[in-house]
Amino acid sequence: MSEQDKQALSNAEKQRRYRERQKEAGKKELRGYLSPEALRCYEDIQQKTDWNDSTLVSNALRLMYAAHKCGQVGLLYAWLKEHDR
Repeated sequence: MSEQDKQALSNAEKQRRYRERQKEAGKKELRGYLSPEALRCYEDIQQKTDWNDSTLVSNALRLMYAAHKCGQVGLLYAWLKEHDR
């Protein structure tokens, strides 16, 4: 293939291909808006762990699920309320 035949991929095309590869790997994209309190927690955890956004969200969901299974969600929520988080 010559240089003229090759077309540069647009950013949208690159993103589409990336999302397809992630889906094929069994991953799902989640999006949302963070409250100011949650954003402070997010930044604190990110600084302490050096996790990227994807790892942080994935681990947060897994930890929340573990707390749910152990019946500790109420305890965690109470701690957040007491510490203004």
